[in-house]
Amino acid sequence: MLININGRLLDLATPRTMGIINVTPDSFYAESRMAGEDEVAEKVRQMITDGADIIDVGAYSSRPGADEVSAKEEMKRLRLGLEAITKAVPEAALSVDTFRADVAKMCVEEYGVAIVNDISGGQFDPQMFHTVAALHVPYILMHMQGTPQTMQDEPHYDDLMETLILYFSERVNRLHDMGVNDIIIDPGFGFAKTLDHNYQLMAHLEELHELQCPLLVGVSRKSMIYRLLGTTPQEALNGTTALNMLALIHGANILRVHDVRQCVETIKIYNKYKQYDNDRH
Repeated sequence: MLININGRLLDLATPRTMGIINVTPDSFYAESRMAGEDEVAEKVRQMITDGADIIDVGAYSSRPGADEVSAKEEMKRLRLGLEAITKAVPEAALSVDTFRADVAKMCVEEYGVAIVNDISGGQFDPQMFHTVAALHVPYILMHMQGTPQTMQDEPHYDDLMETLILYFSERVNRLHDMGVNDIIIDPGFGFAKTLDHNYQLMAHLEELHELQCPLLVGVSRKSMIYRLLGTTPQEALNGTTALNMLALIHGANILRVHDVRQCVETIKIYNKYKQYDNDRH
């Protein structure tokens, strides 16, 4: 299971770690917010040292009820972050977290960003699929309903997994027809899903393998942890590690996290376990 990152093939048969960099003032996890260039550069250096395979840079907070951010402001924030990263850690494989085609194009063409990560799955910008096809970069296709401002207003599904599989099947087929070869699917934990939806999704994650695309899971410090435990995002690292291990057992290929070192350790333990689990079959 290979994806092409700027001409280098990354094998996703071995689970990979994606570190989160937010160049925003209002991300739900305060410690992930980066402001100055030095702070961004230092954080990315540490993530690479800790074993991150990909760095995902975002400038639009998608937490429930987040403020709208203009395309101009999003580009300004991303330029600041990407300038700092490409100077400090030029070898880093970068992903941009955006639902705007023009923003994605700018990041790929000006800064060599290797992956486009779209929370809307092409729903917010009708040009996104065409743009990704023209850029020839891997595309992370996420599931959500509504917008970041409305997605948690009583989300409802007659059949959660059937809804997700139909949603992804239609879009994967459309992207393939347009010539997009490297598609990673993200079921969108915490996006238009209740607490119970999130745990149902985790328990049935393997059903998404029928789509034959690599699977990205992002549960890091999310409300499915701290609301269940009655804590805060700051106290949700242990719960994140527990869910990341479940995601690996259910076949996740990429884990998107705030805490890279702990995730890399989780994957190392999982890989050792898997070595002997395979012996049993």
